[in-house]
Order: sequence, then structure tokens, then C-alpha cells
Amino acid sequence: MTSFALKVTRQAFAKLEKLSPDASGKLAFELFCRTPTRKPKGAKAASVFRRGAERLKHASTVRLALSRGMAAAHHLTPGASSGGSGAARILVVHGWGSRAEYLTEMAAGLLDAGAEVVLLDLPGHGASSGRRLELRIAAEAIVAAERHFGRFDGVVGHSFGGAAVMMAAGGIFCDVPVLNAPRIALIGAPSSISEVFSGFANTIGLGRASLAVMRARVQALSGRSVEELDGVAVARRLDRPLLVVHAEDDKEVNVGHAQRYIGVSRHVRHLWANGHGHRRIVSAPEVIRAVGEFLLAERATVADAQRIVS
Repeated sequence: MTSFALKVTRQAFAKLEKLSPDASGKLAFELFCRTPTRKPKGAKAASVFRRGAERLKHASTVRLALSRGMAAAHHLTPGASSGGSGAARILVVHGWGSRAEYLTEMAAGLLDAGAEVVLLDLPGHGASSGRRLELRIAAEAIVAAERHFGRFDGVVGHSFGGAAVMMAAGGIFCDVPVLNAPRIALIGAPSSISEVFSGFANTIGLGRASLAVMRARVQALSGRSVEELDGVAVARRLDRPLLVVHAEDDKEVNVGHAQRYIGVSRHVRHLWANGHGHRRIVSAPEVIRAVGEFLLAERATVADAQRIVS
């Protein structure tokens, strides 16, 4: 929000909360879930979008039916000399206010490494339907992609997409099947949704009573408390290979979210991609290279073993 729009929003919620914390809390939750415009913001974003759209012309796009609306998934395959039908399959999930086009640099790097790539547009974003997104429907879209394309060898999630990937992998929502990918890479992703909620409430000037209503709304819709929506708890329970990539200069998702994963498991690795902020980080060459090496490591080990045997 601009400073003026934020000021007006804070004033409106202050007045509404005095009249009815229940009404202000429910309205705040809907505002929290409302997705932004799909149009690029600024000339630089528009340029990146155009390049991404050009790359996606080579993708086959499928529409995945969800309990509410649909999610679009864009499938890119490597050349025959890069692995063909036996290639590793990687899912790439964007963050809040983003879309597949903005992650095509990452996809190109994974394709060059010999993987086939599925770029998912979450509900309310890109070519998917709706103007609303919450973690449960995001997890459902991720699992729907796995159901359609088959088990993924690895998944990479940026920002909100990373949080959704962890919820899907942890089977957090009882009515959403578990994501089975053996390796996960998180880029600039929040690990505590409770902290995200508190930050949002502070931004719009929401009081405790209204925040409590927001939290109750999550419980009612997903069957889980906000505190249970925690990536670190999932990582500790799954104990599977996890790469956490974050920039200490990230102004949108505080680095503390990544630091919470330190020491959780011997399978958790960190990459500090300082200087890339929150959005540029997904197209940084060293990040793309590290994510590819991490997600494809298991495939490379198997291939080496097969060559030795043969």
C-alpha cells in the first residue's frame, strides 16, 4: 500500500474496531487473503514479465480443478539430449503477487540441468482463477499438480509459495493429501504464519480483539490454528533434505524466518544470498545453480551409481 492508502486503511480499521472487533477482524482477514493485480508494477517488472511470457510460449499449460476454481500449471521439458522422458521432474511455486512468468529464469536453469519443470500459478495469480488466496487452497493446488504430473523429484517455493509447499509436504490440512517430493528448496519464505499475521495486523493498526477474530477465522476455515502453520515444525517432523535460501537484506520476509531453521535437522542447509533482496533472489545465477544442484543431487548420485555398475 502507498503511505496515503495505508493511512486511510488504518483510520478505517480503528473506527470499525471500536464498533465491532468481530466485523473488523473478519474484514481484515478478507483483506489479508485478497490477491493483488496481475499486471506488472513498473517498467522493470513489465520487462521481466515479457521475457517470461516468451519462454512460456514453449510450455504446455493444463488447468487443475480445485475445490474452489482452478490453478494453471505450465509444463516445460528439456531437449532430447538433456534427459528426455527420464528427466527429473521439478515443481516451481511463486510467491504472493507473483506468477509463473517471473520464475522462468529459475525454470531455464533447471531445464539446462536436464530437468523437466512445472511452473504453477497459485489461485488468484497468473492464469489461475479467482482473486483470493489462503494457505489451504495453495497447498491443494500444489498437490493437484503432483496428482496430474506424477511425483516430483524436488520442489522449489518462493516467499508465500515456499510456506505453502511446507504445509503441503507436512500434510497440515486434513482434507489435502500430502506432497511426496523428497527434496524441497525454500527461497525467501516465511516460516511462521503466526508472525506474518502479527506483522499484517501491526501494519493496518489492528487491535488484539480483531486479531483474535482473524486467527479464529483461520481455524474455522482450515481446521488448524495459526500457530500450527509453522514450516519449522514440519521440517523437524519430516527430517528430509531442505535448502533454505534467504537474503539478510530481505525487506519483505525478515531473515529471522530463515534463521529459525538453523539446527532443526542435519538435513537442513542454508544459503545466504545477500544483496538480492526478496524478489531479485529468484533470478540470481548463484541461487539458481545452488537450487538445481540441491534438487537434482539425488538423481545425480543414482546416475553415477548406474554408470559404475554398467
